[in-house]
Amino acid sequence: MLDDLKANNRAWATRMVSLDPEFFKRLERQQGPQYLWIGCSDSRVPANEIVDLAPGELFVHRNVANLAPPQDANYLSVLQFAVDVIKVRHIIVVGHYGCGGVAAAVSGKRLGLVDHWLHPIREVYEDHHAELAAIPDEKKRLERLCELNVKRQVRNVASDVFVNDAWARGQSLSVHGWVYSLSTGLVNDQNVTVEGPGDLGKL
Repeated sequence: MLDDLKANNRAWATRMVSLDPEFFKRLERQQGPQYLWIGCSDSRVPANEIVDLAPGELFVHRNVANLAPPQDANYLSVLQFAVDVIKVRHIIVVGHYGCGGVAAAVSGKRLGLVDHWLHPIREVYEDHHAELAAIPDEKKRLERLCELNVKRQVRNVASDVFVNDAWARGQSLSVHGWVYSLSTGLVNDQNVTVEGPGDLGKL
């Protein structure tokens, strides 16, 4: 089973060694990325490829709709490891236009367990109901909700105790929010960067 994927893996490994004979030996010795990417699980949003970084250069956490919920132990474990152990300098929350999770959150349809996971997006929708209701085009309305969701998740990350402890000890750490466009391949900076507790009031 999955012979095609295993064949792809062997071809990739051979290609990497032919380009850089020390690649895997170097990768084995260290993990020191400067960036933590918190993104969506969507198969069309491959973190390393989008920013053209090699393995070892980007620490990645992905889930449905790029959420950073303060009650999720998986996300919190990744965050603490990235901040306290790896000591990344940048945390980037990356949403994307056309996100199925964002659309599902406000579709009114019952989908099962994922409905609980997507509840924070419904809260964002309610908090910005007037703004969103004023956008007649559904696609544009959902795109705006993707942006607002990123902003909310940036706030969640920047409010977390691990991040605030890092700032308190003088660690250089910034939290950013981007939205990726499937139609252009470009990331759009949402200009919600937080570089310390004093920036939280801007969100």
